[in-house]
Amino acid sequence: MSDIDVSTTDLVLGLAGLLVMACYVALILVPAWRCYGRFWEKVGAGFLTLFILATLIGIGAAVGFAIVWSYDQYA
Repeated sequence: MSDIDVSTTDLVLGLAGLLVMACYVALILVPAWRCYGRFWEKVGAGFLTLFILATLIGIGAAVGFAIVWSYDQYA
């Protein structure tokens, strides 16, 4: 059996991903799901929340990229 070598960076990225998914479900998906009564409306609202998730991930990636890109200039 091979040993699994997990670095600190891998662990932090994994935990951050779990935190993002937990917050997405608890703060965005569940309230959107509860707002509607019919099943197809709930599914539609759940689908539309994926656009919110994609936007938030995109904004976070852009901010992270900007920090990495300009780090040498200001550090």
